[in-house]
Amino acid sequence: MRPRSLDAVRGQEHLLHVGKPLRQAIESGQLHSLILWGPPGTGKTTLARLIAQRSDAQFIGLSAVMAGVKDIRAAVESARSERARSGRPTVLFLDEVHRFNKAQQDMFLPYLEDGTLTFIGATTENPSFEVVSALLSRARVYVLKPLGAGELEQLLRTALADPEHGLGAMSLTADTEALALIARSADGDARRALNMLELAASLAQAQPSPGAGITLQCAQEVVSGPRRRFDKSGEQFYDQISALHKSVRGTDPDAALYWLCRMLDGGCDPLYIARRIVRMAIEDIGLADPRAFALTLDAWEAYDRLGSPEGELAIANAVIYLACAPKSNAAYVAMGEAQADVAAAGTLEVPLRLRNAPTRLMQDLGYGHGYRYAHDEPGGYAAGERYLPDELPDRRYYRPVPRGLEIKIGEALARLRNKPT
Repeated sequence: MRPRSLDAVRGQEHLLHVGKPLRQAIESGQLHSLILWGPPGTGKTTLARLIAQRSDAQFIGLSAVMAGVKDIRAAVESARSERARSGRPTVLFLDEVHRFNKAQQDMFLPYLEDGTLTFIGATTENPSFEVVSALLSRARVYVLKPLGAGELEQLLRTALADPEHGLGAMSLTADTEALALIARSADGDARRALNMLELAASLAQAQPSPGAGITLQCAQEVVSGPRRRFDKSGEQFYDQISALHKSVRGTDPDAALYWLCRMLDGGCDPLYIARRIVRMAIEDIGLADPRAFALTLDAWEAYDRLGSPEGELAIANAVIYLACAPKSNAAYVAMGEAQADVAAAGTLEVPLRLRNAPTRLMQDLGYGHGYRYAHDEPGGYAAGERYLPDELPDRRYYRPVPRGLEIKIGEALARLRNKPT
């Protein structure tokens, strides 16, 4: 089901819509070295093949997981032979380019300089950290986004109807609810969606009643298991700790809880979060409420003693306290509700304004643009600012109970939330 034309590609409208620079370059056959950065199953390999096809170029595909120096040299020789024989250029596509070390990446440089190769790299990791600067400066970076549920549903329906490349020969029907569930569970990954559709089709054919098609029950059997993307050492890790920190700073306990649960859900070491919230207490609370520092240290020690999952609730208490700074089972209830949203909503992207931008590339891509630094706002609160993902409706996970210090916390939050923007 790999698309064979630009019009068949689902998603990536920001790159492939009529008039966009990348589409114009592909349609005009203008080859240039580039790096495609995006999650799995978003069309990186497909775009590389379409670029080579429209440019009438020889296509050589390598994977950094398997390839080595010998393969690169063989590709160079093939490119030279093809140029001498037919005059055609060569596109070298390297999947998982981030898995090549610095010396291996540097090998491409002279062949890019003399025009022997046009290099297209694909990576799921941030090129700022994983691609050497010399190669990065010679290639334009294009960011691919996860496919939306609607786009994935279109793709699934196309696969069901296509008799040559898809499942059309099976003449299967599919319930709308079943396709919608598969699309949501694929979490933006077209390859994953098609794999689940194929499994569901096999289950449907094995049913005792012929003609039942792909039912919701079939779909439920193939979509079990985790589906939220997270990289414990990559781009999403740093985006989410940045969002957690900014949510605390922005006096938003709900968003702070959301990002905490996202990181825990993805497998982040809770001790890392515990250490970072100590830093938040020192950096963003300070002497305004000296108890915050002691409370974060207590939460760190509690996790060290109790482990998961009990110790995670102590960290949640500290995060809530930091976000509300100047109690009950509210933290337990709030964390449960936040975890339910994380599980139901899938991978919602961190808004660009909340992402950290330590490199020029990330700044050029809009990371951190429009972020309102809370300390510069009147009263230290950015009224009207949202710290939750743009796609998620407003939430109030943390609801202070009318007892003890939470009475004053609730009153303070109410005043802040009612401030004019």
